Amino acid sequence: MFVLSTFLTSLASVIDVALTLYTWIVIISALISWVNPDPYNPIVRFLYQVTEPALNFLRRFIPLQFGGIDLSPLLLILLLQFLRNFLVHTLYQLAMRMA
Repeated sequence: MFVLSTFLTSLASVIDVALTLYTWIVIISALISWVNPDPYNPIVRFLYQVTEPALNFLRRFIPLQFGGIDLSPLLLILLLQFLRNFLVHTLYQLAMRMA
């Protein structure tokens, strides 16, 4: 059980870091969209390739444009925060009970 507990703790840590990193990528992508960036810039292309699938998924089901402002990045950030709080905390608690 010790090995499984350690594995779950490590998995929770990796998921926490990945969700935090993706949250920052979404924030940076939203901020860059305000300044009309060069679409051929490799950094801009990477940011859009990483964030647009999730944002398009949200836009398809929940129209979040009000007055020309797209609020789908805000909803995605809230969903990522929920996942961080729920999933990571649950994995930590499960690992602690197994130890």
